[in-house]
Amino acid sequence: MKFTVTRLTLLSVGLAGGLIAAPEGTANAGTRAPSIEIDSSHKHAAKDKNHEHQHGSEAAKEKKGKDEKKPVVDPAKKEKLDRAAKAQELMKKEQERLALENSLADEKFKKETHKLRNQIARLKIEKELMTERLAHAAAERAVDEEAKNAKLKAESRRLARQAELEKARAELLASELKSAQAEAGIKIAKLQGQIQEIETEQKRKDYASGQPEYLKNPLKKDGTLVISDRRIALNGPIGSGTADHITDRIHYFNNQNEEQPIFIVIDECPGGSVMAGYRILKSMEASEAPIHVVVKSFAASMAAAITTLAEESYAYPNAVILHHQISATVFGRLNLTQQAEFLKESNRWWDRLATPIADKMGLTKEEFIKKMYEQSTSGDWSEFGVEAQKLSWVKHIVNGVDETSFRQNPDAKSAKEKSAAQRSAFQESIDEEGRPVMYLPRINSKDVYFLYNPDGYYRVR
Repeated sequence: MKFTVTRLTLLSVGLAGGLIAAPEGTANAGTRAPSIEIDSSHKHAAKDKNHEHQHGSEAAKEKKGKDEKKPVVDPAKKEKLDRAAKAQELMKKEQERLALENSLADEKFKKETHKLRNQIARLKIEKELMTERLAHAAAERAVDEEAKNAKLKAESRRLARQAELEKARAELLASELKSAQAEAGIKIAKLQGQIQEIETEQKRKDYASGQPEYLKNPLKKDGTLVISDRRIALNGPIGSGTADHITDRIHYFNNQNEEQPIFIVIDECPGGSVMAGYRILKSMEASEAPIHVVVKSFAASMAAAITTLAEESYAYPNAVILHHQISATVFGRLNLTQQAEFLKESNRWWDRLATPIADKMGLTKEEFIKKMYEQSTSGDWSEFGVEAQKLSWVKHIVNGVDETSFRQNPDAKSAKEKSAAQRSAFQESIDEEGRPVMYLPRINSKDVYFLYNPDGYYRVR
């Protein structure tokens, strides 16, 4: 175990004995006082010697008591004095060594700090030089800036004068322009007024003065059918879009008025999708407002079924209505089992359509089919309006139709309106042999086409 003390306590501690100098290099090279390490073994030895000294003193006292008159020198005291003298001598040597070490440390510190002082002096000079350079550069920039500012001020004054001149010119031109515009505006206003007057007159000519007639019994005694603007056209092949167009309007007209009749007018319709046609039939059945179907030219297949099953139907005397069995075009290749399934599905649809038609004619379904093939080998049974009325295919024969809803000149309609009027989703094209054809869209696998197609004009891809 070691203890560290300063030089201030060295003398008092050294008197206890056992002083040993600290190894070289342990002293601080700075201004801090060096320390001395004391070997604890010497310290314990000094304690033992003090203890022995105490016992020796007691023995000496006893001996002195016995022999007071005999002059004897005390060995312990002498030994103590000798140790103190040695300690002082060691202290002196240690102080000399420490003083030398401190002197060396001071010289070393001075040498090291001398380099730092030189660096500081050099940095101060460099700083002063940099400051001078920056000041010089700033002065040069100030001179350049002043020259630029003077140039800019001169340019600004020149531009200001030029702007004043341009402003004066612009004001003059604006005044002249306003005058010209005022004159032109007067002329344009006059011309526009004339154009608007002409256009208004022309537009007025495109509209009829008459109002639509709403009759609960639209068939007059003279055989004229009066059709109001509650009118829905059914032309071309029947598809899903056709059904949407018709059923939406049936709903709308019912919400508008449940008492006035709604007219489905067929100019020419070969039939179409059974599912789409059946949607139209069910919408007709659910309608609170009476549905009147009018055939002007030709209604076949699904269109003929819609006409016959309507509660109120009309036809021109020479209009043609054609009934036949469902004839379907197969999409893709089918094996025999699939063909049998397809035939079964077609028969199910035929039962739903043929049975109510046969009932209305007072026939069974089988009798209805038999009469079809008595008329032609293809089973296509067509009749003019008069004969169709006798067969209960149509209820009334009319001599004329009064279309009171046509209040606008049809030739004056825009292209958009004309396109909207053509509700068929089918487009005519040319086949590989140059013949006109109309390709039917693909329908639901459970659906079949029920339309008249003797020459193959309607096809599927």
